[in-house]
Amino acid sequence: MPTGIDHIVIAVDDLDTATRGFIAAGFTVTPGGEHKGGASATVLVTFQDGAYFELIAFRAAQGGYDAWRTLLQKAGEGFVDFALRTNDLDAELAALRSHGLDAQDPQSGGRFRPDGQRLDWRTLRFGPGDSAALPFYCVDETERALRVPGGEAAVHANGVTGVSTVRIVVAALTTAGTQYAALTGADGMPFHAGDDAVAGAIRFPIGTAGAVVELLEPAPGENPLRTQLAARGEKPYEVVLTGTVRTDGM
Repeated sequence: MPTGIDHIVIAVDDLDTATRGFIAAGFTVTPGGEHKGGASATVLVTFQDGAYFELIAFRAAQGGYDAWRTLLQKAGEGFVDFALRTNDLDAELAALRSHGLDAQDPQSGGRFRPDGQRLDWRTLRFGPGDSAALPFYCVDETERALRVPGGEAAVHANGVTGVSTVRIVVAALTTAGTQYAALTGADGMPFHAGDDAVAGAIRFPIGTAGAVVELLEPAPGENPLRTQLAARGEKPYEVVLTGTVRTDGM
């Protein structure tokens, strides 16, 4: 089962512009460097709960992360994906397949930090037989602390400390909910979203730190959630952050 949210991917047109915007919003931003092959680069906003935002920009028309690049070109900047953590990716692969999910063989990836440090990881993604609302897994081959800086890098002037909720608009709540139950090992909890645009909603725990994924099915007719689904597909549309009130003048 997943042990927590690893990171949330935000595709942007320009890293410098995005970095200035996040700094203006009170976040600490850490340069992440280039992915292998040099077709994309990233900066990070890391949190004290171990999760982080990855802001990614593309430097070439091809070279990996094609689905993210296509969504950026189609719908503009925004959330394009998110990743989970697990302690044993090979065991997770076997468990996911045993629960009927179309889990693909893990693939190697990595990037080079600006200081030259090489980072290596493996990712596990789901095939076309599964809901596009499912995340992917990212598990480090090098030390995780090299990829996800903590300490002062995870302290933000706005007081944000972590990620509590990832919300996803889905086309069919029953289908996506069944697959998330297989993913998390939990039945999920239906809840009332308090929004006329929502026909149904279900919440799944991710790990043991309190983070959740909420799946929302749009109500019939024109509404913001249906517009979101048409524009960006079954991808994260809203992330709820946790935080503390800063009293030190920052």
